[in-house]
Amino acid sequence: MEKEALYQLIHSRRSIRAYKSTPIDPSLLERVLDAGLWSASGKNLQNWRFFVLTEKKRDAYLALSQKSWLTLKDNLKRKLKPSLYEFTERFFFTLGNAPVLILAYAVIDEQDHPQTQMGNVYLAVQNMVLAAQAEGLGSCILGSPLEIEADVRNFLGLQDRPNWKLVCGLTVGHAAHSPPAPPRQITDRVHFLKD
Repeated sequence: MEKEALYQLIHSRRSIRAYKSTPIDPSLLERVLDAGLWSASGKNLQNWRFFVLTEKKRDAYLALSQKSWLTLKDNLKRKLKPSLYEFTERFFFTLGNAPVLILAYAVIDEQDHPQTQMGNVYLAVQNMVLAAQAEGLGSCILGSPLEIEADVRNFLGLQDRPNWKLVCGLTVGHAAHSPPAPPRQITDRVHFLKD
C-alpha cells in the first residue's frame, strides 16, 4: 500500500450505524479477522478472543442491545440532538441491521498490567476497523456491551472464564449511509517535550 493510500484509508473511516442487508462474503470477513490477529500486542501476548455473531445468534443478541439502551438512554438524551437521539435508539434496537457483531475479549493475567492487556485488544480491533474500510465494509466500535457485561458473559457461556474481560463490540457490514467526518479536536491534544 502506498503511503498516501494508508492516510486516505484512515481519514475516510467513519462509524457506521446503518447497514445494507447484503451479507458479507465469508472470505472478506476472514480477512478482517485476520488483520486483528496480526495486530501488535504488548509482550506478544496476543491475548484477544473474538466472538463472531451472525444470523440467529446475532439476532438473539438484539435483546441485550436493547437492554443496554435502557442504561444509556437518559444520559444520551441530555447529550444528543433529538434527531440523533432517535437514530441512536434505532441503532440499539437493530444494530443498524449489521450482519455481523464481534464481541472482543481480553484474557487477563492478574500478574501483569490489565491496561496493557486490554490495550492489546483495542489495537486488534483498530486493525479490523481499518481492514473493513479497505475491503469496502463499514464498522462501528461499541462500548454499550460493557453496560450489560454480566448478561453478555452469560449469553456467550463464559461464566467459568472470570479472567476474560469484555473490551468492546464491533459491528461490520456494507454501509447504508455515509456520515460526514466530525470535526477533529486538535487544540491541546498533542504536546511536544524537549527539555
